[in-house]
Amino acid sequence: MKRFSEAYLKKLHIGNITLGSNVLMAPLAGYTNYPFRLMCTKLGAGLAFTEMVSANGLKYNDQATAKLLYTDEDERIKAVQLLGSVPAAFEYACRSAYTEAFDIIDINMGCPVPNVIKSGEGCALTQDMKLASRIIEACKRSGKVVTVKFRPGMNRDNIVVSEFARMCEDSGADMITVHGRTRNMMYEGEPVYEYIAEAKNAVNIPVIANGGIHSEEDALKMMEQTGADGVMIARCGLENPMIFSQLTGKRTEETKLSLMLEQADIAGRCFDELAAMEHIRKISSYFMKRLPGTKTYKQELYGCGNMQEIRRVLVKIFGETEK
Repeated sequence: MKRFSEAYLKKLHIGNITLGSNVLMAPLAGYTNYPFRLMCTKLGAGLAFTEMVSANGLKYNDQATAKLLYTDEDERIKAVQLLGSVPAAFEYACRSAYTEAFDIIDINMGCPVPNVIKSGEGCALTQDMKLASRIIEACKRSGKVVTVKFRPGMNRDNIVVSEFARMCEDSGADMITVHGRTRNMMYEGEPVYEYIAEAKNAVNIPVIANGGIHSEEDALKMMEQTGADGVMIARCGLENPMIFSQLTGKRTEETKLSLMLEQADIAGRCFDELAAMEHIRKISSYFMKRLPGTKTYKQELYGCGNMQEIRRVLVKIFGETEK
């Protein structure tokens, strides 16, 4: 089989920033926190984004929102994804101390969930190009590199992918990521490669392809069908973070057990114990998704009362399966 690393792997230039690979980890609400992002980049991801952060939440100094932005010098290139619909809130967020450490601002214009759409945020912005343009321009005034993630439109009768891509570039975006499903497709069904190809043909900035990539074969097909400059991995990165080393050809001796124990160490260092335990339970639940006895393992994990107990259960779960 053709290897992604031989056929399509390359460095990616976004504005004045150069990434080591064109295989990226998507922002995923509730998951792509600091420890998880470090793991992805360690395994070969060129960049991993924070989970979705409310621009309004930062404007009003919401501390729960601010906690999503934990980072330190070990994260070499830092990218935050902002959600909202008010240009002034985006500009404030981009210029604030909250995002001072971040090199890249990614704007969420693709989230399809009902509450986000009702607020005029996420994918709803594909229906208001003037407002979307003002948001991009507001972020660019911070002087940071700006990227945009969006869907081709609300449904197949309302595809705006080429026009929207051009608007992003004209407004100052340094890169776009196109999820190949319309809003009404949510996260189901095969992505429509033609939509991503249309975006690629419409602009000169890098275009990243996203949606339905669960294996190296999927990533190869995505690149072949779209001509994109790279791929963005989403849910597969939770279940199989080794996908990054597979796609980039990065040699690693890591196992699921070693990765989970390292996640526990990092989470224990930068979060309080309850938050660290929550993170390990969520990530390990994805890691063990295809293992026999998953239900019993989960019950054991959620029955743990501290991180020391969680570590013992992790060794039991992944140590046994990796012998």
